[in-house]
Amino acid sequence: MLDLDALPLSRKQLRSIGRATARINLWHGSVRSGKTIASLLAFVIAVATAGPSGLIIICGRSLQTIERNVFEPLQDAALFGPLARHIHHTRGATTATILGRTVHLIGAADTRAEGRLRGLTAQLAYVDEATLLPEGFWTQLLARLSVPGARLYATTNPDSPRHWLKAGYLDRAAELNLRAWHFKLADNPSLSPEYVADLSAEYVGLWRRRMIDGAWVVAEGAIYDMWDERAHVVTELPEIRTYWVGLDYGTTNPFSAILLGLGTDDRLYACDEWRHDSRAAHRTMTDAQYSAALRAWLDEWRHPSAGPGTPPGVAPEWTFVDPSAASFSTQLWADGHQGVARANNDVSDGIRSVAAALAAGLLFVHESCTGLLTEMPGYSWDPKATERGEDKPLKVNDHSADALRYAVHTTAHEWRHLLTAPKEAHDE
Repeated sequence: MLDLDALPLSRKQLRSIGRATARINLWHGSVRSGKTIASLLAFVIAVATAGPSGLIIICGRSLQTIERNVFEPLQDAALFGPLARHIHHTRGATTATILGRTVHLIGAADTRAEGRLRGLTAQLAYVDEATLLPEGFWTQLLARLSVPGARLYATTNPDSPRHWLKAGYLDRAAELNLRAWHFKLADNPSLSPEYVADLSAEYVGLWRRRMIDGAWVVAEGAIYDMWDERAHVVTELPEIRTYWVGLDYGTTNPFSAILLGLGTDDRLYACDEWRHDSRAAHRTMTDAQYSAALRAWLDEWRHPSAGPGTPPGVAPEWTFVDPSAASFSTQLWADGHQGVARANNDVSDGIRSVAAALAAGLLFVHESCTGLLTEMPGYSWDPKATERGEDKPLKVNDHSADALRYAVHTTAHEWRHLLTAPKEAHDE
């Protein structure tokens, strides 16, 4: 049923599959390096030979990520050949069938998920993106793998070198019943040079070292270390074909709105900014007052190159609001503001989107965005979070930076293809 020689596998993948016989088997390294395919094949082989005692479990950040990262590849005949016909899962179901065996699916988004493991006895477990799971869940899962010969199979992209998985397990591999394999892009011979170039363009700085080079490296210093006022700040704007607004809500903290535009030159521009700092102004504003001020700002905004007879006003396609500001979104809708949506607030991915656009010469900031220009050079990683193995920005002077992140990341599907498009030198 399963002929490994017939599958498009590298020597490193085959070696790891054949040697994945430890209690903990861990594949780590860069994205698209072949680690997931190798780990899934090793897991399926283990399922095929497992005895009747104990449960078989697949864990991930959520049921949706398990479906995307585990079952979509397993059911792809181009990847797994005839084996794919023996993988059965109904989207949304918490169980699946692999080679006739029932497999239980568990999402582990937070520490509460640990309770789903209590009381069960398992013989096999597969963990997708292990660094994204709570440490307590991982510890409890290992405790539940109590059947003789029980094994855990896991994959992950690298994280901080102080992450619990690196410090507590990978670095202690010699002391534990653990085998690990480190993969790089070069270990996946099926990738085309064009794809590798495109993927490499999407990751810069910290993420490039982790996701492309496969290194466990620490986040330190400036988040946007590629930021250069001489290169990224402009005094003029091209014609803009699409506008969006990113909005970070604040009452005692500053309220910031960034008007982001996609120019006819296929570049992104932070065109203007509206900010209210209640502490500096010694005056707080209600949701209704913020809504009216935002509307007035957009109604009065004029493109810097607009002629004297051009009427003012801009109508953004979407306004992306800080997800925690539900009441303000309701106020905007009540006031007839069109295109209000929750911003994508995945902080790490959002920072990566902004960093990639800056590094690629795709994102620029108009000189009128004074709050944003003040914040960008000092937007830094939190050293205390880094000591805990976490990547978090310092929560100081970040309101305009957050508003920019909301707008840039939530619209990434509109512009990400431009990262690898050839660009002429930018002229102000």
